Amino acid sequence: MLIYEFHCTDCGKNSELLVRSSDWSDEKCPHCGSDQLVKQLSTFAPALAEGPSGPSPQCTGNLSVCGVCD
Repeated sequence: MLIYEFHCTDCGKNSELLVRSSDWSDEKCPHCGSDQLVKQLSTFAPALAEGPSGPSPQCTGNLSVCGVCD
């Protein structure tokens, strides 16, 4: 299942919907029930275990493991 962000052109509200497939054409606005949804561009933000102010990744010397080395 995927989470998509939508904007309803009828009520003007934004929503996040859990959709079973990439075909979201049957989804309804959870606020007003309208089918006038426009899928929004979503950005990906990975969660950091230490938080945004935590320590930076340490190089292991193995690019395939740490991803820090060039």
